[in-house]
Amino acid sequence: MISSPEAAKIVLVSQAHLFKPTYPPSKEKMIGPEALFFHQGAYHSRLKKLVQASFLPSAIRGSVSEIEKIVLNFLPTWDNRSLNTLQEMKKYAFDVAMISVLGDNRDLETEGIKKMYRCLEKGYNSMPIDLPGTPFHKAMKARKLLNVNLRKLIEKRRESRRRQGGGLLGVLLGANDPKLNHHLTDSQIADNIIGVIFAAHDTTASVLTWLLKYLHDNGDLLDAVTREQEEIRGRIAKANRGLTWDDTRSMPLTSRVIQETLRSASILSFTFREAVEDVEFEGYLIPKGWKVLPLFRTIHHCEDFFPHPERFDPSRFE
Repeated sequence: MISSPEAAKIVLVSQAHLFKPTYPPSKEKMIGPEALFFHQGAYHSRLKKLVQASFLPSAIRGSVSEIEKIVLNFLPTWDNRSLNTLQEMKKYAFDVAMISVLGDNRDLETEGIKKMYRCLEKGYNSMPIDLPGTPFHKAMKARKLLNVNLRKLIEKRRESRRRQGGGLLGVLLGANDPKLNHHLTDSQIADNIIGVIFAAHDTTASVLTWLLKYLHDNGDLLDAVTREQEEIRGRIAKANRGLTWDDTRSMPLTSRVIQETLRSASILSFTFREAVEDVEFEGYLIPKGWKVLPLFRTIHHCEDFFPHPERFDPSRFE
């Protein structure tokens, strides 16, 4: 286990070629062996750049109005009832993830993909016992059907060449690199689509849940964030328009609250890496095959970098 930023940077960035990602075999089966999580080297680097490109401001700014519609559709369903915040945030995050991954196009296959993914998700953390009736077996059946639906959608998009505004799917369809045998295969695209939904869905929902919890616990901060949002809401109502990308750039306090939530909650507490050869670090030997765990939460709660780390203080990001 490593708990210093310098060590984490070596394992994850500067010397990343010496440490490969490692996950339980059952996760690889569910997500797909071609997903970037299970690779390193040129393929991993190229896929990582493609995924990042699909979430750049230039790529997502056109989706703000669609995301606003999702929120406006959810709000009435939360009135006058008790609810499970995490589960509601998961529903919201899933719908947003589908736009980010598949784009704004309303394909017939999209609903089938949503349904099969929800079945697959129920088996993610189950015991990997592939017998009829077990959650894992049901999840693997859903994974096969999910792959069929994704292949149909990929083929449809390839034939129509509707790649602009197509989210991550559009980016992957348009990828052309000799290092990746020119175009990505359908299997590579499908596995990485499922992988990104898996990575973005639960983590986003957890961050939003913690965000609401911290605002609930800090009344003055909640009032200040509410005033900031009400001011933007007033401008939108006066102009008789919807939310825009520029509006989201006018939320400095809200942005700092999100940053502090990411630090304080540390949704991803650690990750797994495995040494691919003997590695020496600061006089210590990490033998080939040994697991290395960068502890993000320990770094985020280190007094040296964040004074009074137990305090929820968005002003540290001013």
